[in-house]
Amino acid sequence: MTHYLCEYAWLPSGVARDVLIAIEDGRITRAEQAGWVDDHIRHLPGLTLPGLANAHSHAFHRVLRGRTPGKGSFWTWRDQMYAAAAKLNPESYHRLARAVFAEMALAGVTCVGEFHYLHHAPDGVRYADPNAMGEALLAAAGEAGVRITLLDTLYLQATVDGDPLAGTQLRFGDGTFDNWYERFGDLKAPAHGRIGAALHSVRAVPADAFGEFAEATSGLPVHAHVSEQVAENYACLQAHGCTPTELLDRHGVLGGHFTAVHATHLTPRDIDLLRGSYACFCPTTERDLGDGIGPARALADAGAWLTLGSDSHAVIDLIEETRAVELHERLVRQERGQFEPAELLRAATAEGHLSLGWPDAGTLAAGQRADLVTVALDTVRTAGIDPAGVLMAASAADVRHVVVDGDVVVADGRHTRIDVARELSEAICALF
Repeated sequence: MTHYLCEYAWLPSGVARDVLIAIEDGRITRAEQAGWVDDHIRHLPGLTLPGLANAHSHAFHRVLRGRTPGKGSFWTWRDQMYAAAAKLNPESYHRLARAVFAEMALAGVTCVGEFHYLHHAPDGVRYADPNAMGEALLAAAGEAGVRITLLDTLYLQATVDGDPLAGTQLRFGDGTFDNWYERFGDLKAPAHGRIGAALHSVRAVPADAFGEFAEATSGLPVHAHVSEQVAENYACLQAHGCTPTELLDRHGVLGGHFTAVHATHLTPRDIDLLRGSYACFCPTTERDLGDGIGPARALADAGAWLTLGSDSHAVIDLIEETRAVELHERLVRQERGQFEPAELLRAATAEGHLSLGWPDAGTLAAGQRADLVTVALDTVRTAGIDPAGVLMAASAADVRHVVVDGDVVVADGRHTRIDVARELSEAICALF
């Protein structure tokens, strides 16, 4: 059994001082104020949070950080993303993803939802192992010390009008729903993983396949890009006479297992339909791409659960993503204080894990997975703050200690297994 004495810890009841956390077999057996101090117990100075869940990631997008021009649109950025995707194979993707997931661990991420659609060889032909790319991601997460939910993605067409895949997009598609489902069925989850599914978007899957997809993935975590772009909404209205959310609802895709990623340009009806589902906001990517600001407060008030992701990895900092939800709402509503700190923390922890199929993670409580993230309170960003205000002050650079399923992955701000900066540099520069 391992014991930690946390200077401060964010328990389900709020921030408390001198909290004893006991861990056995990867589970928390005790998390409560100690009332005493023992020098033989490992001390964690700072504020210890539950593990953070990055609910939306495209690992290969990390290569674009600092390499894309400032002008243009989502669509011009997408062309650059496709060019990066064309260069990867299972071996190089494993090296890249291992470094990206390790960067997440340094930022306090203990579980990632990898929205995976880079399936096949550059010409669209299957590898000898049809799931070689997905298996590379699963292995990379394990080596980086984080759990993963691999959201294997159905991607069959280029536009909502049914234009065929071409160029780099050929790597994404399986040709038919049955081909995708056969390959999907062969995926096996390792101990540190879950297998979920994704419907890429209403433009990438014909509507007549939605029902089959919903039936085949019943009970699994299911994600989809939803209304990220105004143009996406317009195309769906022209083709189907409804919004993307309405189309997904019409075919039975929505529900308590479903996560709408981005959910940026929603109608009041869309917001109501997402009641009881999850909405994943990726504010740093949505800023970077000029997507817009989604209705986070309205969704939460309607009964949707909020989660967070770093998406394109323009920034990997779940604290910043969390803070941005609040600050974006302030800009839209021109009023401060839109979310309580506990609401924001749940979005970054418990709700994120639930949307990825890990109901036993995301809180510091007995019986939960032993995921701890300790944030320093003595840096230039956090010195002198009220610990309960950490989400409005700290950054990923302030994460000092990370435990995943009881194993120490980050100690004193350094990854225990990987030279992250070196591996990122080598993996990315090898592609250019």
